[in-house]
Amino acid sequence: LFFFTQTTPYAILSGLVGSEMCIRDRLIVRPEQMLDEMCAALGGRAAEKVIFNKISTGALSDLEKVTQQAKAMVTVYGLNKEIGNITYYDSSGQSDYNFSKPYSEETAKRIDKEISKIIEKQFIRACGLIRSHKGKLNKLATRLLEKEVIFKDDLVNILGNRPFEEAKVNSKKYN
Repeated sequence: LFFFTQTTPYAILSGLVGSEMCIRDRLIVRPEQMLDEMCAALGGRAAEKVIFNKISTGALSDLEKVTQQAKAMVTVYGLNKEIGNITYYDSSGQSDYNFSKPYSEETAKRIDKEISKIIEKQFIRACGLIRSHKGKLNKLATRLLEKEVIFKDDLVNILGNRPFEEAKVNSKKYN
């Protein structure tokens, strides 16, 4: 998440420790932020592909998160041009007990295609970021082998300052 414009310090920290905040736990999220988070989550798999030209099963939980986010963009939040401004989300909870989809098989295929396109585009983007920062990735890997645990200072020493302004968190309390 270090190289993404649509992240907060919390998102950077949670990305580093491997736990992303669930999308349903947030009130308002911009599509760009969702895409940045998907790209970051695919970073490990992208690094495997770029560095070793192979991928493994190690990205399963990341793939689950990314798939859920992409599916939410398309089917819940209406954030897909092809499917349009429509939601298939049922806030009443009634759909949990219904075994049929609220759309046709043709629409299901279109939804699957759009979800796949979103994920693949972010994977390609992640691979590009890994390629363009490969030297820094190697330095980071070496530091991790030396120290096992690294901190923000280590990241700044290796990656440099973040190329975007830090998001400011307003901690004022209103009565």
